[in-house]
Amino acid sequence: GTKQWITNGGEAEVYTVIALTDKEKGARGASCFIVDKGTPGLEFGKKENKLGIRASATREVIFNDCRVPKENLLAREGMGFIVALRTFDQARPGVAAQALGIGQRALDEAAHYARVRKQFGHPIASFQGVQFMLADMAIQVEAARALVYSAARMIDTGAKNISMASAICKTHASDTAMKVTVDAVQIFGGYGYMREAAARRQDHADLRGLERDPAQRHRREPAQGEHGEGLMKKLNIAIALGLVAGLLLGLLASITGSPLLLTIAVGVEPLGDAFVDLLKMVGCWGWGS
Repeated sequence: GTKQWITNGGEAEVYTVIALTDKEKGARGASCFIVDKGTPGLEFGKKENKLGIRASATREVIFNDCRVPKENLLAREGMGFIVALRTFDQARPGVAAQALGIGQRALDEAAHYARVRKQFGHPIASFQGVQFMLADMAIQVEAARALVYSAARMIDTGAKNISMASAICKTHASDTAMKVTVDAVQIFGGYGYMREAAARRQDHADLRGLERDPAQRHRREPAQGEHGEGLMKKLNIAIALGLVAGLLLGLLASITGSPLLLTIAVGVEPLGDAFVDLLKMVGCWGWGS
């Protein structure tokens, strides 16, 4: 089989691979294996030509009769899906931090340009419309920073349930990077759209001190944040499930009169089972409007 869009594919020396060991069990039949580079049958496709994050190699990983010993099983058989989701929970704040850095740099470049670019004899930073844009960009970036740091603190403290915080920080930071870079291109005006502007930056006081293609490059980078470590809409589902799970816990506790420890497994079906159990506990009242 093949695995698509693998970060560091062909560069890494060790790969963790999720594969079905029992197809009849679906997701619960997936297991996680450690596969070393150089294992017979492990091959790599071409290096993808991406819009952004070009310093990170992305390739297709191909398995042709690749045999892996049972000693390479990570965790227990059938735990692969859980291992993958827990890994995402840990990795998403890293992608969020990457998006935060892109947004911050785009804001810095836009603010610098607004200070040095003059129109009608005044820096464009003195125009209220530009000020509003910069202020909104700064608000979004700082909100993203707070969410990223909050999720990172939760992970550092060893908190168990980090799925929701991880998804929220990644979703918001990626959205922020997209929005802030679009606004940065607007503030740069025509220079934000022209590649040749960077080559001529030493000839224009407005462009001195800026990096090469600042607005364009930062506009290309954030797209990876919306796709890496989980698509945005998928994360919205994870956030919604976390909210519903919290509401169920609170309602169950209020009904029984004592706090309950309810462990809801990953996935929609267990959550549905919990809701059915809740209705059974509530009785006829649970079916009323």
